[in-house]
Amino acid sequence: MRLHPMSALAILWLTVLVLLGFLAPWLAPASPTAQNPAEALLPPDARHWLGTDDLGRDVLSRLIYGSPVALAASFLAVAVAALIGVPPGLLAGFAGGWIDMLIGRLVDAVLSFPAIILAVGITGALGAGLIDGMIAVGVVFAPVLARLARAETRLVRAEPYVEAARGFGASTFYLLRRHILPNVAEPLIVQMTLLLAQALLAEASLSFLGLGAQPPAPSWGAMLARAYTYMEIAPEQMYAPGLAIVFTSLAFNRLGEALRAALDPHKDPSGHFFDTDPATTISPDRRA
Repeated sequence: MRLHPMSALAILWLTVLVLLGFLAPWLAPASPTAQNPAEALLPPDARHWLGTDDLGRDVLSRLIYGSPVALAASFLAVAVAALIGVPPGLLAGFAGGWIDMLIGRLVDAVLSFPAIILAVGITGALGAGLIDGMIAVGVVFAPVLARLARAETRLVRAEPYVEAARGFGASTFYLLRRHILPNVAEPLIVQMTLLLAQALLAEASLSFLGLGAQPPAPSWGAMLARAYTYMEIAPEQMYAPGLAIVFTSLAFNRLGEALRAALDPHKDPSGHFFDTDPATTISPDRRA
């Protein structure tokens, strides 16, 4: 964080969002669902720092209560993607042959559909709602992790220490647990961190379309959808949820880039690449 202040700001922003989720009942100036039609679409003032929406609900309160919804939805989607995508990817990369070909064709079939269209279709089949929507997003993201897990597993599978363990009679499960998974975990963690940003945008998109968090639950995407309806008469209603989505997505992306730089064995602490000539450089994990 000392060498990369933008990463420190990203971590600080995400930490603030987590704290808001825990402290929302004490920090929010009003109930996020309390309606007051007489004060609908008020501009920011001393009572309502970010104004009110079309139902007279305090925008700041809904923004605060929406932060844990956004974070939980992002982590749920990525967790579902990891559970669905990583095991088949490990199996395909380790087994090879017809198993690799079959899993590869399934992954290609899912990737052939536009992501948001597939997510909308799965959500429509499961039913509108935050959890079902994030499960749908996790299914859409699973092929990305499956392909990465397959590629990394194929690299690690050819290492001498794996061949030596196999020669000593190690089982497939032992090899995957002891040698393969620990060596492919770092790129998977980086990719999952980057997917958090995409999951947040997907949740906002589904909520904007009415397929994510259902009223009256506070959601940044749903707030943006309602504000869009009254954009011509109260454009300031769109700023708060829109900027929250943008800053959080950028924070997730920056965190992923920071993890990639920190976990890359070919970089020094300042972020510069070492000499990557195979004749002069041996990766620390490969030496191990």
